[in-house]
Amino acid sequence: QVQLVESGGGLVQAGGSLRLSCAASGSIFSISAMGWYRQAPGKQRELVATISSGGRTNYADSDSVKGRFTISRDKNTVHLQMNSLKPEDTAVYYCNAKSRVVDYDYWGQGTQVTVSS
Repeated sequence: QVQLVESGGGLVQAGGSLRLSCAASGSIFSISAMGWYRQAPGKQRELVATISSGGRTNYADSDSVKGRFTISRDKNTVHLQMNSLKPEDTAVYYCNAKSRVVDYDYWGQGTQVTVSS
């Protein structure tokens, strides 16, 4: 089993920055890619960004986060640096880790990010 613990969410004004972190523990040898997803009220959970064990990054196709968010990884901790935050970035942000052994996703408990206008 893998446990994911997120930190760094909170309330920030539009234009501000936040840095989310997610630490994995447990059977960390079984993890391949890690990433961040978010879910706004009344919307489906959506991809924000992922990073492979080798450091390859992938961001959401839309222009909603490109150029403002940066994902990075230090062994089994993944970070999401969020700059120039907008009210539409308000959501619960979930850490994700993919198993390299089976087709299975691990999820964190989520951290709330609220951007005020």
